Amino acid sequence: MRTWQVGDVMTREVATVGEETPYREIVDTLVRRGISGVPVVDGFRRVLGVVSESDLLHKVERAGRPDERRVFEGRRRRTAREKADALLARDLMTAPPVTTWPEATISAAARQMDRESVKRLPVLDDLGRLVGIVTRGDLLRVHLRTDAEIRQDVVQEVLRRVLAVRDGLVTVRVRDGEVTLDGRLDRRSAVELAARLAGQVSGVVQVTSTLAYDADDTLAEAEAARVTPVA
Repeated sequence: MRTWQVGDVMTREVATVGEETPYREIVDTLVRRGISGVPVVDGFRRVLGVVSESDLLHKVERAGRPDERRVFEGRRRRTAREKADALLARDLMTAPPVTTWPEATISAAARQMDRESVKRLPVLDDLGRLVGIVTRGDLLRVHLRTDAEIRQDVVQEVLRRVLAVRDGLVTVRVRDGEVTLDGRLDRRSAVELAARLAGQVSGVVQVTSTLAYDADDTLAEAEAARVTPVA
């Protein structure tokens, strides 16, 4: 069952800067393009780092203040001071960059952004070259899918293709991304799998299942697992 991937939502026309791009030109790029960060690439489009608004704001925050250095200076404070004094992209960028690839799932990219506390991920091909960029807003586009599109995936991919359920046995309703499954299947394991897989369909917000079953095959599996072979 195919779920949406980074390649489905990423921006392919990416604004970039080079290591030698000056501060003012980077600011101009962000403002002109209406973006909050830009990858720094070399001549082979390999991503060296990312310059974000937060990297650039250190200069604004410290404007007019004397250069205050301390004997015991924390890493965060030292980085802020260095970026406030920086004039070129190579000294402003955050490196190494946190990146992803087109085949990564939307959920994996979202977890990576949360784990790394970043708002965007440069997307690389198999050779490590920049092919796109994905932002938090891009990932949310999966929930712009229509209810009809979501229902079709649940019926076609989950019920027909994966579970081989005959038409008419399960009723699928979708409203505002919330899926409701009703009907009857032969096995409890199939009922549980249907609900789990429906929840993995791109754009699904929640799954409510009232599916019934004829036989509880999970009891036999649990009993078999408890049996200890005699040596």
